[in-house]
Amino acid sequence: MKMKDFESVIGYEFKNKTYLERALTHSSYNKEKNTKHQDNERMEFLGDAFFDAIISAELFNVMSTVTEGKLTKTRALIVCENSLAKAARKFNLGQYIYIGKGEEMAGGRDKDSILADAMEAVIGALYLDGGYEVTQNFVLRAFSDTIREAAEGKLFSDYKSEVQETLQKNGGNLSIVYETDKEEGPAHDKTFFVHLSCNGTVLGEGCGKSKKEAEQKAAKAALTHIKRREKNVF
Repeated sequence: MKMKDFESVIGYEFKNKTYLERALTHSSYNKEKNTKHQDNERMEFLGDAFFDAIISAELFNVMSTVTEGKLTKTRALIVCENSLAKAARKFNLGQYIYIGKGEEMAGGRDKDSILADAMEAVIGALYLDGGYEVTQNFVLRAFSDTIREAAEGKLFSDYKSEVQETLQKNGGNLSIVYETDKEEGPAHDKTFFVHLSCNGTVLGEGCGKSKKEAEQKAAKAALTHIKRREKNVF
């Protein structure tokens, strides 16, 4: 029933249900249930490759006058955990994942990392079952808003890259460092606390369920601090 409902949500019926079952199975489910079902890690690997290729081709077409460097930076805003998790939430993907009880109690159904991995796995499953055109149609539909915003220069989800460019725009030798201050919680549900410093001066702090998330939040906080300082707003 779970898979059938998800097929309805994405508008595609799988000929081989095993592909979708694997795409929706998190490793924690297999470990707890000790089942024969494979988890979605291999499917995620495949989906990542086709997701990257489809987005690259689309940006190449819609951004016909920009340089390779600009295309690469724009693609990085789309082919990332934040973008994948956002798209996954459009389809309420979290509620369809087969997940272990421990991970579920830790909020796994709404973790960016788990949603992003599952989204890539679904893309891989679509390719195996329906081919490239089916996969392409799904990706362009699921990420249409993100692609448009990125192409128009309105998407700035990679705060780490943005803060680095902002700090380095005036030149000079800079030491930009992200340091983990502490970790809280059990191993399966940790919260990381990170600060960003430039030449020894702390510019921003952030916390998250992964170091990557915490670093992005610290970078975002640093950007706010820098902009306020430039405008002399305190």
